[in-house]
Amino acid sequence: MRLLIVGTLNGQLGTASKMAISNGAQVTHIEDTQGALGILRSKGADLLIIDVALEIKAFIKQIRSEHFSLPVIACGVGNNAELAIEAIRAGAKEYLPLPPDAELIAAVLQAVSDDERPFIYKDPAMDKVVKLAEQIAPSEASILITGETGSGKEVMARYVHERSNRANKPFIAINCAAIPENLLESELFGHEKGAFTGAVARRVGKFEEADGGTLLLDEISEMDVRLQAKLLRALQEREIDRVGGNKPVPINIRIIGTSNRNLAEEVKAGNFREDLMFRLNVVNLKIPSLSERKQDIPELAKFFSKRYAEMNDVPIRELSDEAMSQLKNHHWQGNVRELENTIHRAVLLAQGDVIGVEAILLPDGSTHSAAPAGTGQQSGDEAQVAGGVLVGKTVAQVEQDLIIDTLKHCLGNRTHAANILGISIRTLRNKLNLYVNDGVSVPGNENQGSSASA
Repeated sequence: MRLLIVGTLNGQLGTASKMAISNGAQVTHIEDTQGALGILRSKGADLLIIDVALEIKAFIKQIRSEHFSLPVIACGVGNNAELAIEAIRAGAKEYLPLPPDAELIAAVLQAVSDDERPFIYKDPAMDKVVKLAEQIAPSEASILITGETGSGKEVMARYVHERSNRANKPFIAINCAAIPENLLESELFGHEKGAFTGAVARRVGKFEEADGGTLLLDEISEMDVRLQAKLLRALQEREIDRVGGNKPVPINIRIIGTSNRNLAEEVKAGNFREDLMFRLNVVNLKIPSLSERKQDIPELAKFFSKRYAEMNDVPIRELSDEAMSQLKNHHWQGNVRELENTIHRAVLLAQGDVIGVEAILLPDGSTHSAAPAGTGQQSGDEAQVAGGVLVGKTVAQVEQDLIIDTLKHCLGNRTHAANILGISIRTLRNKLNLYVNDGVSVPGNENQGSSASA
């Protein structure tokens, strides 16, 4: 955990800094926002705590404009509700009252450092993959983690890092599909001042932020072929070139890549470099889909039901036998992510002492089906009705309806939707932009720019 503390508050932030260090954080303390920007550009950070008396709104606007993505927590003396509200409206995630409380500081660090996606498994199919991960974790080998969307590839990458010889160094993750192509190179390799419009200062990229640790390239199959060549050179030479730079920068990191696509097929299609695939795929960890590890479903369902009951301040309920049976028989096309969303809904909809089948609903209000779509179990009458709905529509209209409905099913998650539709995230993004320009309501569009909906 790399913590950046900004401000003084008569020494109380220094006290907070000491408390954070005692809880295992790597702390940098700076007095003003300009200095903080310099630290972010040169070293990066996982969490930022800032004095509420500083220009928080302008500072957060600046770091967002430079594409820094990290939680910001404001702090001030006492429980000043007005200052706290202003800070939250300015973009701070939380407000921390001072003088600092050791337990509160520890709780904040724990909340940020805890992985939102827990590593829970029981099924033998998953246990086999975990044992392989534990065996190769101490090595320096590059790893390719494959599996369907939502199956837990990033969770596995963190698991490997935590059991590696680099565990006490940074784990830096970047989603190659969530960042526009023209910005991804700078995000990865950094840039020099004046390298392009908006490059107001030198900034290190994710490669340098991860120095000594692990860099996760999530959805690496979505990376442009031109950038793949630069990535290959970085892996081979163990050095990078910042955008606009004139001398190489040495790096010491381990690379983990993830993909929900078949990279061999992507190589044949000309979308992925074969030499890069071989360089990355020293060891392949293939995560089974949730339908292939059904023994994990009850364990995950129980965990999520407890988590979201506590989060929403509602009673913790057990799942009924009927509800659990329905969960185990459903085809989880979105895997763990879809199961998590389903349980979250069920916790909010449940009434009585248990979570019953009536609370296990899809986003559109329909119940879960034990059979996946397209398995041939649809009745003749249903097929005729479905066909009748399409009559009279253009191909473009049918495509738009399919894309919008799939996005609704995925709760606005574009990456998930693109994988279900069998198209690239770029293609989906372009089509959605056209729909928005035509005045069509697009699920999740209010969250654009955040990785949560990418």
